[in-house]
Amino acid sequence: MQSAPAFRAPQYIVVEGPIRVGKSTLAGILAERTHARRVFDVEDNPFLADFYQEKPGAAFRAQMHFLYERHCRLVETCPEHGPAPVVGDFLFEKDKIFAYLNLDNEELRLYEKYFDMLAPSVPTPDLTIYLQAKPEVLRRRVLKRDASAERQISPEYIEAVAKAYEHFFFRYSGSNLLVVDTSEIDFVEHNEDLQELLRRLRQPVKGTQYFLPLGQG
Repeated sequence: MQSAPAFRAPQYIVVEGPIRVGKSTLAGILAERTHARRVFDVEDNPFLADFYQEKPGAAFRAQMHFLYERHCRLVETCPEHGPAPVVGDFLFEKDKIFAYLNLDNEELRLYEKYFDMLAPSVPTPDLTIYLQAKPEVLRRRVLKRDASAERQISPEYIEAVAKAYEHFFFRYSGSNLLVVDTSEIDFVEHNEDLQELLRRLRQPVKGTQYFLPLGQG
């Protein structure tokens, strides 16, 4: 009888989710534990403050800056067959979530031409971890962080982003997917939650699966 093949840990993991859901924190922990290279999402977008202030044209400028910079980071840091594991805190495809939310029809048509031109050269993750949380939880975390630009984000926009992520990942099939509801989980304050997730990641994730720490069900 032939034995089952040994589990091979994913070489390219992406942690995704809406604002303040904890994706960068978890990606940093995973990269440290697996000695992986990090791919950081873009934070220094010079057009973001104008976008939060709803200045005309700022949404398109901000989105195109994100698109270009995200593509550059993924292509430079994540070659398809790299020698070491990689952990990132953004999917290239998620850029479209915000484009659909924020651009008008004419802007979106132009944006999609550039997206379609760049997308084929972006590597595909072996595993995506989608962190979700209730909009009111995300809003509390935004206020707690006390970043001046983020404090201008309306509760309605945070809810729209959270719903857009849910819609996106409900249909997502680009890689194996582990869905984690972080509304009641804190990987920084509650070490046991982190340890349970790390144990789960030592097992295969096939298709779309869900993670729920013990005591949460």
